[in-house]
Amino acid sequence: MNGPNNGGLQKTVNSVLSVIPLGGVEEIGMNMTVLEYGEDMIIIDAGLMFPEEDMLGIDFVIPDFTYILENREKVRGIVLSHGHEDHTGALPFLLRELNVPVYGTPLTLGLVREKLREHNLEHIELNSVLPREVVTLGVFEVEFIRVTHSIVDGVGFGIKTPVGLIVHTGDFKLDPTPVDGQLMDFHKFSEYGENGTVLLMSDSTNAEKGGFTFSEKEVRRAFEDIFATAKGRIIIATFASNIHRIQQVIDVAVMFGRKVVLSGKSVIANTQIALDLGYLKIPQNTWMRLDELKNFPDNEVVVITTGSQGEPMSVLSRIATDEHKSIKVKEGDIVILSAKMIPGNEQSIGRIINHLFRRGADVIYEKVSEIHVSGHASKEELKLMLNLVKPKYFMPVHGEFRHKIYHARLAEKTGIPKSNIFILDDGEVLEISEGSVAKGGEVTSGRIYVDGKGVGDVEDMVLRDRRRLAHDGIVLVLIGIEKLTGNIVSGPDIISRGFVFEDASQETITDVKELVVNTMKELDSEIIADKSLIQAKIRSVLKKYLRNTMERKPMIMPIIFEV
Repeated sequence: MNGPNNGGLQKTVNSVLSVIPLGGVEEIGMNMTVLEYGEDMIIIDAGLMFPEEDMLGIDFVIPDFTYILENREKVRGIVLSHGHEDHTGALPFLLRELNVPVYGTPLTLGLVREKLREHNLEHIELNSVLPREVVTLGVFEVEFIRVTHSIVDGVGFGIKTPVGLIVHTGDFKLDPTPVDGQLMDFHKFSEYGENGTVLLMSDSTNAEKGGFTFSEKEVRRAFEDIFATAKGRIIIATFASNIHRIQQVIDVAVMFGRKVVLSGKSVIANTQIALDLGYLKIPQNTWMRLDELKNFPDNEVVVITTGSQGEPMSVLSRIATDEHKSIKVKEGDIVILSAKMIPGNEQSIGRIINHLFRRGADVIYEKVSEIHVSGHASKEELKLMLNLVKPKYFMPVHGEFRHKIYHARLAEKTGIPKSNIFILDDGEVLEISEGSVAKGGEVTSGRIYVDGKGVGDVEDMVLRDRRRLAHDGIVLVLIGIEKLTGNIVSGPDIISRGFVFEDASQETITDVKELVVNTMKELDSEIIADKSLIQAKIRSVLKKYLRNTMERKPMIMPIIFEV
């Protein structure tokens, strides 16, 4: 299979291969890497990151695409490793600005196509590729390699470049008994090792975890145990993209004579896509509509839904708070959270679990049962990948700094010299030429916050203000003054939100008013002539007073009316 600008593997005089991670090497999520050689550039993945706890009001975070857009004429295509949001979620925002072909496996593109349709980007060229197929993009030849992960159709990449072979694992684990029977392509990774790999970029997510990651089929055994003893309804929350997990729920439901109800827009859409593409098998008369739930006894139904991370508007959250119009939790229900708690979501998930218990459900989650296994390789699997590929140079990706450090130590244990291991941050450049590899400066990088329909309009200063409002509240000071003299003609009126309860804190409010009046009396004519200087002076005086008397730092906003 060929892509645009088939330049072959011709060497460019004095050119080097630049490997540039724009996301995914300082955080879990936001995975995105650029390979650039001469006048050609390809992009591996374009993912988002879900907001951290202090990112108030933010829906998700995407990489800064500035460097790509500055070099848009070089971009030959985007290759996708799999369909998870942390690898594809930023695509719609990038493809608004950049119309280039996208390459991925059938299920990955099925999920992407639906996402692009929501953003009115149906004109984008999507090219379906099967494992072992090769796409030529400028000077790059990209071979797709099957890997096992927690989603169907995951791949890594073997990328031939003018300076040698680059291998990128994508997200993977070594699952000897995958649900779909599609084993990881060990032979191809081994072949790369025998033929010579210049650089390996490998998934570091579970680099802290010893041993091997359990097979996905271990989850089925846990499901079977639960289904065998359940007397009432079973409600299972998982990631909407985890087609393997959904298949296992369906298989066990059929085994125990239960009907399956799907609830939640994303899980219904993804299930239908996987069903249409043949990645999911549901026996006839097993999938029932939500409005048919009432027609069956409780011990004959299982509900698959979203909300395993405690998302406030998810189906499970609405069920837990008794706000779902069709599903009301009752005594005897079993609720299973079949997903890992993403760091930062523990409190939200804990609240949902408490609500469900309070309403009489029995809740089963990762800490109390083996109802989830990771999709990422643990230490022994990571070492096996290093030994298969035998890279000369190594660069850990997909993880926070500590994950990369642990992965680098594993690489040293397999015989890679410490000087040949490169730990990069977002935006750093690794330059590879014949005979040498070194860090080569930085490009523009960072995080872009998406808040509703706003992309990039919420910056760090806005988030800082939101944190201050959340932690210390706001104090509004309203004053009417005579324009020429600065004399107060109305007010000051003090309005506070999230600072003190005004009715119960009249003494504090009175002190603040008196302080504002005294401050206004002491202003000289130069300050009175400039409203912004009056506001700055009042803000400064009140800030110092409230800090010294109450040890609080509310946002202070003086509003001056001139008459």
